[in-house]
Amino acid sequence: MKKSELSFRLGLLLALAWSSAAGAQALSSFSATYRGGGTSLCGSTYNLRGQEPAASGKYPVFIYTVGTTENYDHSSALAAVEEMAQRGYVAATVEYDNATFGSCSTLTARSRCIFDGSRSTSAVGTLCSRAKADCSKGIVVSGFSQGSIMAILAKNHDSRVQAAYGLGAGVQYSIYNLSSCVANGNRALPSSRLRIINGEQDAFVGPTESQVRAQNTDTTGYSCPLATSCLQSNGSGWYIIKDSQVGDLNADHCYMRTGSCVGLLLDTTWRSGSQPWSLRTNLNWLTQFTTP
Repeated sequence: MKKSELSFRLGLLLALAWSSAAGAQALSSFSATYRGGGTSLCGSTYNLRGQEPAASGKYPVFIYTVGTTENYDHSSALAAVEEMAQRGYVAATVEYDNATFGSCSTLTARSRCIFDGSRSTSAVGTLCSRAKADCSKGIVVSGFSQGSIMAILAKNHDSRVQAAYGLGAGVQYSIYNLSSCVANGNRALPSSRLRIINGEQDAFVGPTESQVRAQNTDTTGYSCPLATSCLQSNGSGWYIIKDSQVGDLNADHCYMRTGSCVGLLLDTTWRSGSQPWSLRTNLNWLTQFTTP
């Protein structure tokens, strides 16, 4: 059996396993602030917004980071938070200094301000201190665009980070070459714990399928020439979405939305489907790396 077929079946089984539970668990919402941002001192104060199971207990943690200029409470971020809370996580989307992009040094500093496990006032410190959080059970992360880089770099700053799911993730964004900090082998997160999903017309990591494939290979170290799926036996790796798979027939950087990056509605298959690139499939993949 091919690795891609095995990975798809794994994702489908996980999706089916969660489908009966999703929506069944009562959740509690919360908001908080943490001190972090784009400066080396992490002195700015930012918001976070989350959900967690209403039932008593101790849960692992999930953190989502949005893209450049995107509001931290964007509907795509809140969808990921709700889904992970339903799966038994203290889940939150965090605000950070995302008004601009930057070099490896800039983005590494921003990621540290969010994920510095040694600081109780960082985003991860704030979430791990919640009564229902038990970060010894593991932390999993996800993010879009610049937020995907925040997620990929998270384990550099907290060893409890177990896996990352990146949307619109690569090593080259316009004038910024991030290979020295994001490429396979140049970061703490092993590629066996990374899954990235990109559209074939992503203008930042593409805009052609072959260019997206090259960036996926550089980021993960997994090479599958001419393929659109390079998912490994444990579901890590990469996947390229074709135009025909999304509702607006344009698999661009913001494939999770209908109508490109200015679209207000989420793509139905991304939000509620069970395809390899769908939200639930990828969040289900993350759950295998934490303790319930």
